[in-house]
Amino acid sequence: MKTQQDVLAIVEGLKQAYPQAVCSLDYGKDYELLFSVRLAAQCTDERVNQVTPALFARFPTLESLAGADVHEVEEYIRSTGFFRAKARDIVAAANMLLEEYGGKVPGTMEELLRLPGVGRKTANLVLGDIYRIPGAVVADTHCIRISGRLGLTDGTKDPAKVEAQLRPILPPEESNDFCHRLVLHGRAVCMARRPDCPSCTLRPWCDFFQGSQEETGRP
Repeated sequence: MKTQQDVLAIVEGLKQAYPQAVCSLDYGKDYELLFSVRLAAQCTDERVNQVTPALFARFPTLESLAGADVHEVEEYIRSTGFFRAKARDIVAAANMLLEEYGGKVPGTMEELLRLPGVGRKTANLVLGDIYRIPGAVVADTHCIRISGRLGLTDGTKDPAKVEAQLRPILPPEESNDFCHRLVLHGRAVCMARRPDCPSCTLRPWCDFFQGSQEETGRP
C-alpha cells in the first residue's frame, strides 16, 4: 500500500494532468444526473449523453417523468441496455422524489439509497457533484481498475471495498474530483486492455508499471 506522501503525489499528478475534473454525464437538473447515472449502468457515458436529450425533452419535468408510461420511457433508453429495469426504476424514483422528498434529490446517503435503482456509486456521485460533500468516492470501473494498478487498494474488484479503502487515504476535499480524474485518465491513458504506460505521469507511483518493468528486466 502507498504512503500518504505517495497518495498526495498521485492526487497532485492527476490534478496537473486533468485540471478540469468534471462529470462526463451531461445534465441540467439534479434529478437528471440521478437518472443519467442509472442509465450508465453497463453502458458508456457517451451513449447515455446521446439518449438523455430526447428523453428529457419528452419528459421535461419530474412530474412528467413520474406520470410517464414505462413502456414509452423504455423506447427512449433502449440502446443503453437493461432498458426495462432502468425505465421502471426511473419512473418509480421520480414518484418517490415527489411523494417523499418534496421533488428534491435528497442529500444523504441513507435517503438516496432508498430510491429505486440507486446504489452507493450513484449516491456518492450525487453527494459529491450536487452537494459537494467531502469524502465522496465513486467506485466505478475506472476507479476500481486504476486504484488497484496504482496500489491504492489491494486490487479488489468489489466497489464497496474499493470505496472503503480509498476513503481514509484520500483528502476528503479531493476525493470526488479525484474519481472524476481517474475516469479521464482511464479513457485517455490507463485503458483496461492496453494501458499507455509510457505516456502516464503516474509511473513513479504505479505498482502495475513497476511490476511490468521488473518482468522485462528494465531498470
